[in-house]
Amino acid sequence: MNGKQSSNKYRMLLGVMASAFVLMGANGVSAETLESALARAYGNNPNLNAQRAGVRAADEDVAQAKSGYRPRVTGTAEISRTYSQYDPRTPRNIFGTGGEQTEWLTPRNFGVEITQPIFDGFRTDNQVRRAESGVLRSREDLNTVEQDMLFSAASAYMNVLRDTAILDLQRNNVEVIDEQLRQTRDRFNVGEVTRTDVAQAESRLAAARSQASAAEANLRTSIAQYRQFVGVEPRQLAPGRPLDRLTPRTVDAAIKIALGEHPAIKAAQHAVDAAELAVKVAQGALAPQLGVTASVNQAYDVQTSGDERLAAAVGARLTVPIYEGGQVYAEVRQAKEQAGQAQLQADWVRDQVRAAVLSSWGELEAARAQIQAAQAQIDAAETALSGVREEARVGQRTTLDVLNAQQELLTARVNLIQAQRDRVVASYSLVQSMGRLNSRALGLAVNHYSPKIHYDQVKDLWIGTATPDGR
Repeated sequence: MNGKQSSNKYRMLLGVMASAFVLMGANGVSAETLESALARAYGNNPNLNAQRAGVRAADEDVAQAKSGYRPRVTGTAEISRTYSQYDPRTPRNIFGTGGEQTEWLTPRNFGVEITQPIFDGFRTDNQVRRAESGVLRSREDLNTVEQDMLFSAASAYMNVLRDTAILDLQRNNVEVIDEQLRQTRDRFNVGEVTRTDVAQAESRLAAARSQASAAEANLRTSIAQYRQFVGVEPRQLAPGRPLDRLTPRTVDAAIKIALGEHPAIKAAQHAVDAAELAVKVAQGALAPQLGVTASVNQAYDVQTSGDERLAAAVGARLTVPIYEGGQVYAEVRQAKEQAGQAQLQADWVRDQVRAAVLSSWGELEAARAQIQAAQAQIDAAETALSGVREEARVGQRTTLDVLNAQQELLTARVNLIQAQRDRVVASYSLVQSMGRLNSRALGLAVNHYSPKIHYDQVKDLWIGTATPDGR
């Protein structure tokens, strides 16, 4: 193989791999697409499923808070065995007998008591509203986790594509340099080059093999991360495409969307609502408490064997707190400080979201520019390599010049692959920072999880320990 043929082969292979990274990937019929990988992750990711379970657990806070409206019913039962002995000095009976006598009784009673709260300083009302705010916050936290998981899965997908293409480039580079070394040795044997040229080629071949080994290790790491987020091993991945359809035209529009829709901001707002309601709950402890009670009790063998007693009562109880040792007042002050803390945290979250949008926008713009620069670099490097090879054939360039030109072209190709990966990932990052990276916006072919279904199933339950799914 002469130098020109080697150069042509090198350019052809690199061009095919770089274009395949974006345009072809694998067999389009059986290849795993980025969207299908995200759909797998949406249904199988353990962290996302754990967060969904947490939302279902938060739903029960509403049912617990609503119990404050409902009566408390308690049943009691008691039984005992008693022994009594009369004093021997008791008067004799008409038959002239008397003295010590004994009696065994079995006292037993059964009763039911009902307590119904009437007024509790609006604590139950505020506790229910606080629990509802907690549920809404947990749903937004779920949306945030969903966004993070989908972005991680998309990044893992693109990392596998990138590292696969880079590994192919590095392996092909080893083949090209190995061929270059063979040609250099042949020229050394006929006296056209020196031993230094051979050593330079040998050194560059060792470095190429090292880079190929590093690329293989990077690919293994990316495959492991893909398995972590998607749940299966990557097989024939199709090219990933940027989410241009979900990105606005200007950064100001992106910021406006993020401030209005990002789940982290919504979660922080619900946290503020819950904290403010906690203040009202604490203040309710200073208000009078009014409730009614009703009870019925059936007793047997209370005083004598065989007797029965039935008792029933209805009453009202008003409790007016006067002084609680300062505990309630401290709890109110504490709740107010926590509400202020929640508001400051919400402001901080808004600043974080705004910064994330600006950062993602900059990364996306930079990736677009890097693709253009890398493509221009490749064109120039290909021209330079071709010229250096021709000049080396007539003795105007050294072997080191050829090796350096090959390395520059390899670097340009790697830069293009990295920029193409960054372009896709940056678009997902921007959509995530805007709060729109979810299964519905992406149009994933999945059964979209609806937390409202479980909430409606449990929010008004009065009885039962089984969960809606039968556990």
